Amino acid sequence: MKPSALSPEELSRYSRHLVLPHVGMAGQQRLKQSSVLVVGAGGLGSPAALYLAAAGVGRVGIVDDDVVDATNLQRQVLHGTAAVGAAKTESAAARLRDLNPHVEVVPIEDRLTSANALDVLSGWDLVVDGSDNFPTRYLVNDACVLSGIPYVYGAIFRFDGQVSVFAAAGGPCYRCLFRDPPPPGLVPSCDQAGVLGALPGVIGSLQALEAIKLLLGAGDTLVGRLVLFDALTAEFRELSLQRDPTCPVCGDHPSVTGLIDYDHFCGTAAPTVTDDLEVSVEALAAALRAGETPQVVDVREPLEWQICRIEPSVLIPLGALEARASELDSRRPIVVVCHTGVRSLRAAVALRAAGFPQARSLAGGVDAWATRIDPTMPRY
Repeated sequence: MKPSALSPEELSRYSRHLVLPHVGMAGQQRLKQSSVLVVGAGGLGSPAALYLAAAGVGRVGIVDDDVVDATNLQRQVLHGTAAVGAAKTESAAARLRDLNPHVEVVPIEDRLTSANALDVLSGWDLVVDGSDNFPTRYLVNDACVLSGIPYVYGAIFRFDGQVSVFAAAGGPCYRCLFRDPPPPGLVPSCDQAGVLGALPGVIGSLQALEAIKLLLGAGDTLVGRLVLFDALTAEFRELSLQRDPTCPVCGDHPSVTGLIDYDHFCGTAAPTVTDDLEVSVEALAAALRAGETPQVVDVREPLEWQICRIEPSVLIPLGALEARASELDSRRPIVVVCHTGVRSLRAAVALRAAGFPQARSLAGGVDAWATRIDPTMPRY
């Protein structure tokens, strides 16, 4: 393909690239011809997308189905206060177009699923994975391997981050490193565990750097290498990775030849909600006002408990629930509480299976309580 010519405005904009020996005019034209799909416009996707657009990658796609929330702004620097409530893809597209009008921005306001992933990934040169959950990571990996598209992986947790390049020719894939997902609930989400706001800036910027190197064919990329970063000590470590010939996706005899149900594979599929498995915040408030005494069990983490709580309630973090179930009375109604009603639903199902037939989950969690019952309660 004939290199795309750079306009006078682009020559000025990219002047610091043009004098670099590994970029120059030919490299900048190569970037202009390239396309990168960023999965997720959150903590990792924000710096990655910003630097890809600033670098002059010709087409940048953003796939996300979420909206901007005030809690995002501590780390998701693509978005501003005025964008709260707007679709993340809409906010991201506006910011990237303002940053570099020479780049084609493709917002894809959709959730990446097994049904659409191969279509969504089609036509992109490279994928940057900014997802924050295991089902999507395995989905991105498998879709990229099946599509023959390399992707730049990144992950963060509290003060730690990691980055690598997977699914490149001859290199390992994500499943070569993590063949099986961790048990459900073992690794808390950022909502539950927290994340230092500047950390995704470091990891997302490294992802953008690796993507640009891959597009330019410059330097030594992280194919076959996993970089670990500890923000508290400012230390980087590196592990060597190899393609696993027995890998179920990229191995010599793959057993996974199509996309699967990744929520089921990771054990994160939502429990079936029956009519009696949840209780509304209004019903719980009415019961407490009437002097009824259901056992209110909060399964959040202690730091979340310190922010806000429903009184009266007892704190038993989800990870300790099985060991401490004997503290509960199986003859009394139990209302399980968490932040938004996801962890509590799983806990209620587990309690019923353990012999607590009156266990129910508070629909919407303390967040719903704060918005519909007690507006003075802090939200997070």
